[in-house]
Amino acid sequence: MGVLEDLARARQAFERREWVTAYDALSGAEDASVPAQDFARLATTAHLLGRRNDCIQALQRAYTAHAAAGETPAAVRCAVRLATVLLTSGEGAVAGGWVARAQRMLAGVDGDLVERGHVLVPVLLRHIVAREYEQAHRLALEITDYGRRFDDADLLATGLNAQGRLLLYSGHVPEGLALLDEAMIGISTGDVSPVVAGETYCSLVEACQEVSDFGRAAEWTAALTAWIEGQPGLVAFTGQCAVHRGQIMRLRGAFREAVEEFELAVERYERAGTPAPAGLAMAECGGVLCLLGDLTGAHDAYERAIGFGHEPQPGLALLWLARGRTADALAAIRRLLAEPRDPVHRSQLLPAAVEILVGTGLVEEADAVSEELASVAASFGCPGLSAMAHHARGSVLLAAEQPGTALAELREAEHAWHRLEAPYEIARCRLLIGGALRALGDEPSAHAELAAARRAFHELGTPAGEAEARRLLGPGAPRGLTDREVEVLRLVATGRTNPEIAAELFLSEKTVSRHLSNIFTKLDVPTRTAAAAFAYEHGLVRAASRGPVHRRGVPAERAEESGGPGASPSVPG
Repeated sequence: MGVLEDLARARQAFERREWVTAYDALSGAEDASVPAQDFARLATTAHLLGRRNDCIQALQRAYTAHAAAGETPAAVRCAVRLATVLLTSGEGAVAGGWVARAQRMLAGVDGDLVERGHVLVPVLLRHIVAREYEQAHRLALEITDYGRRFDDADLLATGLNAQGRLLLYSGHVPEGLALLDEAMIGISTGDVSPVVAGETYCSLVEACQEVSDFGRAAEWTAALTAWIEGQPGLVAFTGQCAVHRGQIMRLRGAFREAVEEFELAVERYERAGTPAPAGLAMAECGGVLCLLGDLTGAHDAYERAIGFGHEPQPGLALLWLARGRTADALAAIRRLLAEPRDPVHRSQLLPAAVEILVGTGLVEEADAVSEELASVAASFGCPGLSAMAHHARGSVLLAAEQPGTALAELREAEHAWHRLEAPYEIARCRLLIGGALRALGDEPSAHAELAAARRAFHELGTPAGEAEARRLLGPGAPRGLTDREVEVLRLVATGRTNPEIAAELFLSEKTVSRHLSNIFTKLDVPTRTAAAAFAYEHGLVRAASRGPVHRRGVPAERAEESGGPGASPSVPG
């Protein structure tokens, strides 16, 4: 097959996004016979396949070919792409040289060219990396304007995405998220080039995670995963996608699977020649291992994160708290809170700060932080952060011996986590709800919440949570009663009828009757009254809650006569 046929086949594979085929055909052609535009295509395929050096070399050849032919706009685009690749690889000085060359070349060209917008992109990235957000925002507006005026889908997506991220960091979260969604329109229509599409996808999902908008993050992570799977051989963006999949798995309680995704992310970042972002993957991995009770593994993961240049806080401070290093945890979180941060990055510290401050008994200090978190959550309007804020306020109020107001906050948090399908966070709420109910004197309900939390922690494989639930539940139930049987017995002892018990525990009356039959057998008692007396005598119900119960005019002393597990009258002993 001749050179022209090979190039034609490579171009067709490129259009079909068959990157491996396109790369093999383009890289195998002789340099002298390859047009400049095909070198640019080779650079794109090399970029997407994680071949960074090949990408740079191909862009340099494309630049040289365009410049030699006097094709200044095309040469400028190659210079800009080179600058962007080098900047994201940490080679800022070399990237700056290519930007300067592109600007010099454009200075010699008259007229308003779209390339003047393209040359602003690496400059924008440099300002964002330096956290010079005001200058970056002005450039993002210019880039968006170029995209609209010249109908350039890449510039429009880049500009809108940058505007959205920068609005988030200035505290305008709803407006920022709306622009991030708008940036995805060109991607959904297929108008945006593959490299810019991948960058925009990853930026959007990262932003959703940063503001704790977990529902939106899950939706876009699924879309990003499908986009990647539609391009066999793709390496670029797969590392970050794995991080985001792991984050969603953590939310949904699939902890072991999340650890595997974070490890996979590290492999893919290294394969793509961009290992620095792997630090976030290891920090996320450390947090999950801590939940699983593998504190040594968590420490090792945080050490690896530091090795990649990423500070794994506040996760590391929470690990120190779990290991009893309370002074270290407190010093770290106070230092982090004192550092200047934009609203988004500060919001990521506040939930952990409340947990550490409450855990070290500094309730007043925790109260101020939880109020700040509540204010930030209200302004962001993101469900995940709102759930964290309610949980934090509830934990502080409970520690301040205000169980009634704490219970309301914790119920709000529990409902929000249910909507987000977050079983671990639901179980954490139930632990505190159980404590609030106990403080309010409702021991049966407290026991039910704590028992549910213990079961959830056990199923999730999180030993610290399960141990805390067991501690709060106290000694095991007597006579081999199961948790559910104890719940039924508590309600019998407080005067509930079988239909009432069924409604409260979301069971059928037939199931309640079966539980009562088992209870009577295990306790060797003949009546509900005797079973209730056993519950009081063995501390399963607080004596203060005892009292005669009348049902539909039936005196308590007569109600016992109906006895039996299936009987509807209920009388405390």
